[in-house]
Amino acid sequence: MTSALDEIRKFQDELTAIRHDIHAHPELGMEEHRTADLVARKLEEWGIEVHRGVGGTGVVGVLRAGNGDQAVGLRADMDALAMGEANDIPYASRNPGKMHACGHDGHTTMLLGAARYLAQTRNFNGTVNFIFQPGEEGAGGALAMLQDGLFERFPCNAIYAIHNRPNMPLGQFAIAPGPQMAGGAFFDISVRGKGAHGARPEESIDPVLAACHIATALQSIVARNVRPSDTAVLSITKVMGGDAYNVIPQYATVSGTARTFRPDTMDLIEANMIRVAEGVASGFGAVATVDFRKIFAPLVNNPEETQIFGDVAADLVGEGNIDRNKPPGMGSEDFAFMMEKVPGAYINLGNGESAALHNQLYNFNDEATPFGSALFAGVVERKLKRGTD
Repeated sequence: MTSALDEIRKFQDELTAIRHDIHAHPELGMEEHRTADLVARKLEEWGIEVHRGVGGTGVVGVLRAGNGDQAVGLRADMDALAMGEANDIPYASRNPGKMHACGHDGHTTMLLGAARYLAQTRNFNGTVNFIFQPGEEGAGGALAMLQDGLFERFPCNAIYAIHNRPNMPLGQFAIAPGPQMAGGAFFDISVRGKGAHGARPEESIDPVLAACHIATALQSIVARNVRPSDTAVLSITKVMGGDAYNVIPQYATVSGTARTFRPDTMDLIEANMIRVAEGVASGFGAVATVDFRKIFAPLVNNPEETQIFGDVAADLVGEGNIDRNKPPGMGSEDFAFMMEKVPGAYINLGNGESAALHNQLYNFNDEATPFGSALFAGVVERKLKRGTD
């Protein structure tokens, strides 16, 4: 009897062609019209019920077998990043300033591979919901799908997702129960001063000077307000102000991101950011306004679903190729919002030697595709085992 991995490898060339097509035509969050159409057409070609436009550009495929009343959700993200590609490959991005630098082209392809295999074999009893999500990279795609009634329209008893991991060997997986990825927020601090000629600073209230001091003072929040036993990151990623060498501007902005594993710690960061920004600006005679936006929830793996997902991975590649104690990371993932509604698990899949995520030289490894597809298929066959109601 051949395994799911063997069966999926029989059509790996088709999956690779799909992945290269998606890679060459990257689309930003909530703009994935071409990608969503490709996904929908492939699902329809394989006899899967298709629902378009879920949460904007999201697609959900529904496949039923037997008479079981349980349902499993499998999720992949579809969006690219707003950055140029530096890879010299035939299928490099044809859309300037857009690139699949996080492997969402590969994630989408892995889920399509699982869909084709499961539609062909139907070795399960129940319902599979193939969830192709838009806008993972900070565009609110998961929340958009939830607000569009994702789990009311497509109920799931458990949900699963896979993310590739550069420089982890092919055929290896990493997972752990509990918090795995941090909640994330983006912030913009607008500082209003008084513009003047650069040669007459005494006539100004310099917002750039105030903004720079705010940026420095914000570093005290993690160092002096967050408990040492908690984990938090606050990073300033943009300081902007002015357009000319000889003009003190009227406005400046400080922007960045905060990451934590606890919602109350995020609330603490927000409250102290407002206090620090307003206080420092006031000391310079300026006015600061804080826009603090909570974009991602902490991603927390359900222990039972984590065990099952890990066991299926071990059946696929052997226990020696599974790290069941993966340390949590400070990156964020909006699949977390779906996992707040339905118990689930999120696993890393080795991408082999490659550039880091969000790097202009990153490229998803096509040899990883069958492993991801087979894992998705395997957890369906485990959760919705034939011979059960």
